[in-house]
Amino acid sequence: MHLIPDYLFDSIYDIDPARLRGRGITLLLADLDNTLVTYATKTPTVQVRAWKSALEKEGITLFILSNSRKPGRAKRFAEALGVPYEGHAGKPRSGGFVRAMARMGAKPAQTAIVGDQIFTDMWGGNNAGVLTLMVRPIQFGTAFRFLRYSVETPFRRRAAKGEEL
Repeated sequence: MHLIPDYLFDSIYDIDPARLRGRGITLLLADLDNTLVTYATKTPTVQVRAWKSALEKEGITLFILSNSRKPGRAKRFAEALGVPYEGHAGKPRSGGFVRAMARMGAKPAQTAIVGDQIFTDMWGGNNAGVLTLMVRPIQFGTAFRFLRYSVETPFRRRAAKGEEL
């Protein structure tokens, strides 16, 4: 059970697409809720759209890999953003990661995951053998989420700083 992310960033906007491409990354799997946008945000923001465009300019495909339990949420968001997706991905199990890579013709060495949770995004990414990029959650929201993020703190602290990517 490998829970430590490779790198820690404050937000997705601190991830440099050119540096990812320099590492050979061509596919970036992204958690949706609390990574790209808040749970309440229904459509891609201007900032998310600009970040996706910056990734594309470097030849990196953005792919939403979500565990959202809201019916159709990942599909609607991904379609509005114009990216492929997998909803109900089953993270931390590696099946969703493997299916996403197969759909996009990418190998683990060409793939990274960006997410805000240790026990789903990072654990699953490490199991799948992809580069793991952790971001701080956009908002805590509930007491349960705050508690969960508190439990994750020791693992977050062991990640390399994002600027080292």
